[in-house]
Amino acid sequence: MPFPVHTSARSGAPSPSLSGPPSPKDLLRFAAAIAADQALIAALPLDPQGRTWVRLPGPSGAEAWLIGWPPGAGTGWHDHGGSSGAFAMAAGTLTEQSLAAQLPTEGWKLLELADGVDRERRLAGGQGRAFGPHHVHQMFNPSEGEHAVSVHAYHPPLPMMRRYSRTGRVLRLEQVEWPREWA
Repeated sequence: MPFPVHTSARSGAPSPSLSGPPSPKDLLRFAAAIAADQALIAALPLDPQGRTWVRLPGPSGAEAWLIGWPPGAGTGWHDHGGSSGAFAMAAGTLTEQSLAAQLPTEGWKLLELADGVDRERRLAGGQGRAFGPHHVHQMFNPSEGEHAVSVHAYHPPLPMMRRYSRTGRVLRLEQVEWPREWA
């Protein structure tokens, strides 16, 4: 099924029926099921110059994104505006660097991070991870020649994303992005 890039699409994959909002583990199960759909993954157009994405419906009102990552592409430091989430790898490898600390969501522009809050993991095809509403991370494709493809799911649907810059232990809030900017 060919997709228009950067627009809504339906995956055709069944959404689990849940009573209530999906937990991070529910989102991870959903992302892993979509990541295992090889026909869907193969239909994602890949661009050697930048990330491509398709928005998908998620379980119980969640939103999901199928994302293609060319070699070297990354997100920069960001959060998910208070949404819980999960991602699963369909192809290739991504490196995730995250903070093992809950940051205040309002009232600051500059924070000095404590020692020992940095985490790093590499995730390859078939692997994934779930996280809560206070997760701050960056992700990138470390490969020099291979695209990566991943599936991300969020509940509630992303109300915004805060973007950060980081120099050493100093994290600076740079901008807030709104859903209308991702259409």
